[in-house]
Amino acid sequence: MAKNISEWHPEDRQFWNDTGRAIAKRNLWISVPALLLAFTIWQVWSVTVVKLPMIGFEFTKNQLFWLAALPALSGATLRIFYSFIVPIFGGRRWTAISTASLLIPAFGLGFAVQNPQTSYVTMVILALLCGFGGANFSSSMANISFFFPRAEKGNALGINAGLGNLGVSVVQFVVPIVITFALFGALGGQPQTITNANGTTSQIWLQNAGFVWVPFIIISTVLAWFGMNNLDSAKASFKDQAVIFKRKHNWLMCWLYIGTFGSFIGFSAGFALLTKQVFPEIDPTKYAFLGPLVGALMRVVGGWFSDRFSAAKVTEISFIFMVVAVFGIMYFLPHDGSAGSFWGFFSCFMILFAFTGVGNASTFAQAPRIFSTIHRRHATENGLSKEQADENATKESAAIVGFMGAIGAYGGFFIPKSFGTSIALTGNAEAALICFILFYLTCIFINWWFYTRKNAEVRC
Repeated sequence: MAKNISEWHPEDRQFWNDTGRAIAKRNLWISVPALLLAFTIWQVWSVTVVKLPMIGFEFTKNQLFWLAALPALSGATLRIFYSFIVPIFGGRRWTAISTASLLIPAFGLGFAVQNPQTSYVTMVILALLCGFGGANFSSSMANISFFFPRAEKGNALGINAGLGNLGVSVVQFVVPIVITFALFGALGGQPQTITNANGTTSQIWLQNAGFVWVPFIIISTVLAWFGMNNLDSAKASFKDQAVIFKRKHNWLMCWLYIGTFGSFIGFSAGFALLTKQVFPEIDPTKYAFLGPLVGALMRVVGGWFSDRFSAAKVTEISFIFMVVAVFGIMYFLPHDGSAGSFWGFFSCFMILFAFTGVGNASTFAQAPRIFSTIHRRHATENGLSKEQADENATKESAAIVGFMGAIGAYGGFFIPKSFGTSIALTGNAEAALICFILFYLTCIFINWWFYTRKNAEVRC
């Protein structure tokens, strides 16, 4: 099997049916588990930090929020570079290399949590290294976008991102289980003793939160190296791709993606800690995985709808429901002496997660359509070929999809930090939630003005 493919024409129906579809799907289904593992490493701190005080780490609440937020900060920053790297190094090579890099934070976390004397600076460094997992999203999405024709990009990217996003739910479901027993026997290290709320003691192996992913990362790396392909047609220098920084619609879509994916990953990182702060009698590790699970699955659904209907209208509906959900969360919070309602709070968060997932998919479906439309208009006006227009649009769209993922990921830092700051300054999370509503309203207006209204600049 050729590792490098010199001829790739997904818009040619005969080529796609005879050759292209099978190759594209193979690369997609190898990419999915690699991206899922990347998300598990990226979000492993969101569940690990809840247990650190129980095993002797004397960190403040604000320090814990920082540890939950830092992987998003580093991941978002690294995504900026990862957005442009596939056309330079090749999708197969980079998927294998970037997946293998996840071993560093996985091993690091596993060893660090075994000693409660590990310094906070060391923990901060390890949290930042988990950003490798977050960065992989941009290169993975850019890579998969090259393989599929315009008509199927939304669904393909929805599958890759949606099932990849499941890693957030997987890590929040698996870690609370695997830390309860000696998963690797004597090789996995000694247990830590914790004191439960009722005064009893029990043992956990928090190092398993990192070690459990190691064998899967190795297998996924091997699969990527031997099973994926590099596309010669996808090659481009950074200079060629940097043209996106001059595109107005690149920045507009980044703003919208902060609202969708930034919300998904930010609430995933902060939901457990926020729940523990406002409903201290609740064990959030029993429920935290459900939000990311709903959001990830709804991303697949959103991709399907966005390929069949107006992606921009799907985005608009998503933001409207997100505003409603945040109002609901505020209503069910404890305030003015009332105890609030955890189940009302939880239900509204599930609605919020669901529509962040739908919006994640629809915004990613919008970007290729926007730039395909713009380049075809340019080709018609300047006498260029449709094929050249599609090739230019594909390269720009791939870079923009990756860059959107980079900018959007900063939401994963700002949302948990907003909760921490709001609680520190006002005693509750309502100030942060009000800010989120105001931001979503700007997203609704931008999306309506540029992409959904009758005379929009690029209706899509």
